[in-house]
Formats: sequence, C-alpha cells, structure tokens
Amino acid sequence: MAHGAGGKATRRLIDGLFVPLLFDQPPEHLGDAAHVAMDGTRVALTTDCFVVTPLAFPGGSIGELAVNGTMNDLAVSGARATALVATFVLEAGLPAAVLEAEVRAMGRAAVAAGVRVVGGDTKVVEHGKLDRLYITTSGIGSVLPGVTLAPGAVRPGDKVLLSGPIGDHGITILLARGELDLEASLRSDTRSVFPLVEAIVSAAAPALRWMRDPTRGGVATALNELALDCGLGIHLFEDRIPVRDEVRGACELLGLDPLHIANEGQFLAVVAAEYANRALDALRAAPGGAEAALIGEIREEPAATVLGTTPYGGTRVIDMLVGDPLPRIC
Repeated sequence: MAHGAGGKATRRLIDGLFVPLLFDQPPEHLGDAAHVAMDGTRVALTTDCFVVTPLAFPGGSIGELAVNGTMNDLAVSGARATALVATFVLEAGLPAAVLEAEVRAMGRAAVAAGVRVVGGDTKVVEHGKLDRLYITTSGIGSVLPGVTLAPGAVRPGDKVLLSGPIGDHGITILLARGELDLEASLRSDTRSVFPLVEAIVSAAAPALRWMRDPTRGGVATALNELALDCGLGIHLFEDRIPVRDEVRGACELLGLDPLHIANEGQFLAVVAAEYANRALDALRAAPGGAEAALIGEIREEPAATVLGTTPYGGTRVIDMLVGDPLPRIC
C-alpha cells in the first residue's frame, strides 16, 4: 500500500522500475503532467486513477474528484485543460443509482471547470474483485504562454506560496469512513485550482519557477521532491502554514503531521522574491484564494532538504511521507 501513497516508497518504485524500463532516457524531472511537442506545438498530457473510499464524502465524491484531480495536474504544469477522457471500472452488482450519481457529479464538475469530456471506456469485473467503482481520467491541455516551469529554474531567495489551508481532504475522508470518533464540520477541498493558477500566472508569469498540487504525501512530500530535484534547501515557516483546527486536532489524536495529509484543491508555487507579494495578492484576490499564504523560501543550505521553523523558534527536518497512514484517499 505504501507504494501507492505518494511518498518514499512511490519514489523508489518510479525511479527503480518505471523510469529505467519505460523511458529511453531519464527525464530531467517527473511532474504530474508531461509537455509534449506535436508539430511545433506544446501540449500537456496527464492521467490519474481514483480509488477513493467512500465514494461520496462531505464536499465531493469520486466523480467530481476524477475531473478536478486531472484538471489540477494540468493546471500546475502551466496548462489549460482542453478535453478529458474517462475510464470506468465497475464491480458487477454495483447499483445503477450509485453509478448514475457519480456520472452526474463528473458532468457537473466538468461544466464548472470549463472542460469537455470527449470519450472513454467501461469495464466490468466480477463481484468481489474490486471495491464498487474506480475511475481513470486522462487530460490534454494547451500550455499557457510565457510559463516555463522546472525544478532547475528554482533559485536561492525564491519564495514558496500556498493557495490555502492544508489537510482538509485527507481528514474529511478519514472522518467519512467512521474510523475516528470525532465530530467536525470539515469538507473536502476538492475543486479546480485553474482559476487560482491563472491569477498567479497573470501576475507573475516571468518569475514563476515551479508549481505542484500536494495530493498524496501532502505538502511535505511535494516540497521534498522539489528539494531533491533542484538540490537546494527549502525553509518553511510553520506558523504561517494555514491549517484548520479540526485538521490539526485529528492529526494530534492520530500522531500525524498535517504536512503529510493529502489535499485536492490546493497548490504550491515557487516565485522569484521580487514578484512574491504581487503573486500573493493575486491569489488572495481570486475566488477561493483568500487564505493563500507565503510559507517559506529557498536557500542554498542544507542541500536537498526541507526544514521547518516551528512557532517556538526551533527547527526540524521535514521528510517525505513514509508508509501509508491514510490509504485510498483519492
């Protein structure tokens, strides 16, 4: 299960098996979407599989998640989604009403995100061979002009921005399963982040270095991957990271770090220092971005490491997610 959690085991699986066997030459960096040149035009491609349980949860469901997750992978690569295709893998005996509800949720999410679903596939497997319903979505998009993102573009002095509170999705899924005796009015943050990405691109495209949506493995894993890829240190100011009280309380009960909890409607961005305030203002002015924050900066040391400065002035090393404390959250 840890190999699918987005942390250290996932990284070892990708670097140790998939990259050497599937790539002619190792890519400079692996993101959530790939940019491919086609007849002189750059297009962005991505694919994702959704196996969340329960299928519906406060704030969303697997159908909505499947659209937003793919939209967001394209958005943080600097692309506007054009079209999606979807594959449904169904367990025999799945109630028709459940399937209809998720197809309707997918349709509403696509309309809200301004993207077309243009095709797909359906498979059915024997009862008991999977858990009701899995959805795979693939998306194609056009690269936004003036945007070039890569870990190698990150420089000491750059600032780290976060679009809003972290951990809402992962803890919402945990509470929806009834695995924690805790009452909270928490909702998943699943949404398309493209309007926020569009806002930051409009304000700071020349100074935008890198973006990522911190889904599996959370903020800690996304930033550790960046630190490894760029070879620089990332310093986080932990008292500036927005976390709701319900998320913080649940994490304290379970011994979890909010920085490792999955998000489905937030993203991280690294921006040159001289554009940081402009970019932050643009995020906060965009719908849904009022809680955006500047949470850290890039430094030369310690190399390839993420450090957190605690509210009490101490420091700690923030590592990638190890294991899979909350399986099947997306």
